[in-house]
Amino acid sequence: MKNVELTGTKRPISGTTGAKELRRNKQVPCVLYGGQDIVHFSVEERALSKIVHSPDAFSVELNIDGEKRTALLHDKQFQPLTDAIIHADFLETVANKEAKVSLNVRLKGQSAGVRKGGKMTQSLRRVRVKGMPDKLPEILELDVTTLELGGNIQVKDINIPGMTILEKPNEVVVSVKMPKKVEAAAENAAATPAAGAAPAAAAADKKAEPAKK
Repeated sequence: MKNVELTGTKRPISGTTGAKELRRNKQVPCVLYGGQDIVHFSVEERALSKIVHSPDAFSVELNIDGEKRTALLHDKQFQPLTDAIIHADFLETVANKEAKVSLNVRLKGQSAGVRKGGKMTQSLRRVRVKGMPDKLPEILELDVTTLELGGNIQVKDINIPGMTILEKPNEVVVSVKMPKKVEAAAENAAATPAAGAAPAAAAADKKAEPAKK
């Protein structure tokens, strides 16, 4: 997992009023959990935005008033209308202790089923995982090159050493199916008699009838 540095300043627990004042000054109120104590601090919105809006997961080296701690971004909140970051929670990582994080799923390669006319559907775009902080990747990359038409990749099919996926084992991550319009057209074609088949059958039946006296 990539490392990124973030500088913060300790802040008093002053409720909504204090948080609003921070946001007016382009600062985001944050909280650090998971260690020996809970730390309330603030960071620059622009610096935090680079981490929040990245598809990758980072190990964050927090420098809070000169005190350095390592953490993972655990949760964030946005202003509904402007999409501005209004709060962030960090989870402090401890040596020899597993950490939980949500990873973005990136598909690699062109599926064999797609080359045959199938349509790929990605059902899970982020997955929750657990592992040692230094073993966790910044993104979960899946190779779909050999995924055939009608096939899928489920959570239980993913095996990455040092990492446990916390989603349901049978949950589908990505699948390839024939587009419904194409499938319906094929079924109709199979059900419809070939041109001239009905008249030919009728003629054969008539010929088979015994001549009337």
